[in-house]
Amino acid sequence: MKNLPRHAMLCFSLALLFASPAPAYEMFFPGKTITASGTVQVLFTPGDDAAGQIVLTIEQAQKQVLVQTYSFTSKEIAQALIRAKQRGVDVQVIADAEQILRMEGRGKVATVADGGVPVFVDSQHSSAHNKVMVIDAGAANPVVITGSFNFTHAAQHRNAENLLLFRGNRELVKAYLDNWRRHREHSQPLAK
Repeated sequence: MKNLPRHAMLCFSLALLFASPAPAYEMFFPGKTITASGTVQVLFTPGDDAAGQIVLTIEQAQKQVLVQTYSFTSKEIAQALIRAKQRGVDVQVIADAEQILRMEGRGKVATVADGGVPVFVDSQHSSAHNKVMVIDAGAANPVVITGSFNFTHAAQHRNAENLLLFRGNRELVKAYLDNWRRHREHSQPLAK
């Protein structure tokens, strides 16, 4: 096969891709393929109340809210996380080290830590750029929140952002939960 012209290899590869189900597809497009299930809610800012939907979803959490955040300046989301912790929900936050320093004075990472929420700092990467919440992973209707939307005032009111809420897709929730745990392993507790 090494001696085939480049266009012949491309044709062969495409034929293999479309003739075979998932294994060939995964060979050309690596990553985890997850079967669609549950529901997907999509919001766009400015316009949709993405921050309000995040707050509402945190308020509905029964057991756990695991957060990965890059920029975090939303007072409403910070207060929702603190209230969840106060009502007995396991709330934990992993934050980007550089953004904590950059947002000093207006960031909400210290606020949630002062509210009793365990906060961990991910400084292993040049940018811990995840914007994710995994809510009630073991429950009947778990939720993953993700998208371009940082947990900030600007993301809600000034930026063009998207937010996705996946409900009821246990396999997707497990993938995000596993990723959260991988980052938690190398993150350090926030120094107070």
